[in-house]
Amino acid sequence: MIIQGHQREYPSLLRPVSPRSMRVPEVRAARLAMLDQPHIQPLSALAADIRAQQHVEVPEFDPLDGGIDARILFLFEKPGPMTSASRTGKAGSGFISRDNDDPSAEATFRFMETAGIPREDTVTWNVVPGWNGTRKITAQELAAGVADAKRLLERLHAARTVVLVGKKAARATKLFSSAGFAVFESPHPSPLVRAKYPERWSQIPDIWRAAYKSIPKA
Repeated sequence: MIIQGHQREYPSLLRPVSPRSMRVPEVRAARLAMLDQPHIQPLSALAADIRAQQHVEVPEFDPLDGGIDARILFLFEKPGPMTSASRTGKAGSGFISRDNDDPSAEATFRFMETAGIPREDTVTWNVVPGWNGTRKITAQELAAGVADAKRLLERLHAARTVVLVGKKAARATKLFSSAGFAVFESPHPSPLVRAKYPERWSQIPDIWRAAYKSIPKA
């Protein structure tokens, strides 16, 4: 399926070949149409439940990822403004996705490629699942987010490895360790980390590759 007017950058709605494809409205619409697929529907239902309970904007899981069939979870910190579908001005996607139109998502897209991790083996989420207009994370948000992460891991029947991406995400270490997950910690691929700690930032794909390679072969 070809996106009219964007053939060079986005030859397919379902196989992005370069970062930031979510800036194209047809790409976002195609993802929304996939949310009832079996691998993603239970996670979409979880997001909807958290949305209703907490009255915050909770982006969807990306249906191009592995969903409940994923073998490795990448747990980031908190959604950013480009996940917000209700954002005024430059449109956000409504998804937690490596294809979002922002620098952290672009770095995630490229790092996943560098690490050689098949997309269908991954699922991506945040320890604080809701966007409330600020990147700041309160202690209350973090405590509630860890509880929500427990609900998530109960739905991931194939994953037993998690990468906690960023210091705030690392607060979920005890939860995943006690559930029998192999836990890896990684810096966040944000521009702020890149500017302040360039060496740590450049090590991210190596950490992600090691985490993926640690997964026992089926």
